[in-house]
Amino acid sequence: MNIEDFKAGRYQQEFRYKSFIPSKINLEWIWTDSKINALLSEANLNLGNLNAFSLYVPNVDVFIWMHLVKEATTSSRIEGTRTQMEEALMKDEEIEFEKKNDWQEVQNYIKAMNYSISKLKTLPVSTRLLKESHKILMQGVRGEHKTPGEFRLSQNWIGGATINDAVFIPPPHTQLNELMGDLENFLHNENINVPPLIKVAISHYQFETIHPFLDGNGRIGRLLITLQLASSGILEKPTLYLSDYFEKNRLLYYDNLSNVRLKNDLAQWIKFFLVSVIETSKRGIKTFQQILKLKDKIENEKIVALGKKIPNAKLFINLLYTNPIINSNDLKDYLKITPATANSLIQDFIKLDILSEITGGKRYRLFRFDEYLNLFTSPEI
Repeated sequence: MNIEDFKAGRYQQEFRYKSFIPSKINLEWIWTDSKINALLSEANLNLGNLNAFSLYVPNVDVFIWMHLVKEATTSSRIEGTRTQMEEALMKDEEIEFEKKNDWQEVQNYIKAMNYSISKLKTLPVSTRLLKESHKILMQGVRGEHKTPGEFRLSQNWIGGATINDAVFIPPPHTQLNELMGDLENFLHNENINVPPLIKVAISHYQFETIHPFLDGNGRIGRLLITLQLASSGILEKPTLYLSDYFEKNRLLYYDNLSNVRLKNDLAQWIKFFLVSVIETSKRGIKTFQQILKLKDKIENEKIVALGKKIPNAKLFINLLYTNPIINSNDLKDYLKITPATANSLIQDFIKLDILSEITGGKRYRLFRFDEYLNLFTSPEI
């Protein structure tokens, strides 16, 4: 199938509305657009550089955790949650009551991502894995009554207060098994020569168009991107997460997906997707470089001034790499030291400009690892 000749699907008359039945995608894809070739080459190059750099970084899994938290926060924010990354790193009891629902949705996404990546060792990317991840995603949050872990048995729609003024109406539930079966076959078809990144781009579009769940489709669709990259061997470690780019370019993200259905413009969606891979890979490398620079400054310039406290200070900084929002009890429990010793070490880190106090009270205080957290939250590095 030539991408330029692709017909996205057809509208089918239902009761008082028309649903969209997408064309199947388990095909050999070709194209004549040289821009796609150029972007694909650049995306593969930058992904390769990110992959190599991630293998060079000591204890890279510690820092991947922060990328995952960022992905969960931004992917959920695309769907309307307001949780910031700083809040996502806090504990349940540290979150204001009115913010807990959004916070829980982000925590569920983190759990679903961790679960699905770990399951790749024994289970391929499949409808079964997506259903299991969806069940975790919907647990105890808005949408928990919308058949978590199961494909929908009723019609859904996107945009509009009712189905009558919807922006888009996906295929009816009676079509889901056939369409998702075709998508799964496409993921694992070794008899077609489709570059992995092109396959990922087409798969994401198709999943979002099918919209197989009653809720959570956007987040599961973006999770699918990470699972495909991790399972295809493109990346040794799950270091590429695109939701931040999608969130910053939200209108383009939605427009390019919609224009496949409205204008059959699959090529433009693929170009947008490849650019997102290029830009996110570059930023990922830059973030790792800044992490190593900060790590060197703190461990070889700052905490060396602490004398006999250095062994505990090194353990403390390792804790902060995965818990950059912390309280004194966290440190006390982690190092198995007295409250007084924990508070003393925290004060040392404040004097060294490693930590800052962010709550402003005398009790239940929280401390922030500013420079490190800023690497993941600042618009530009």
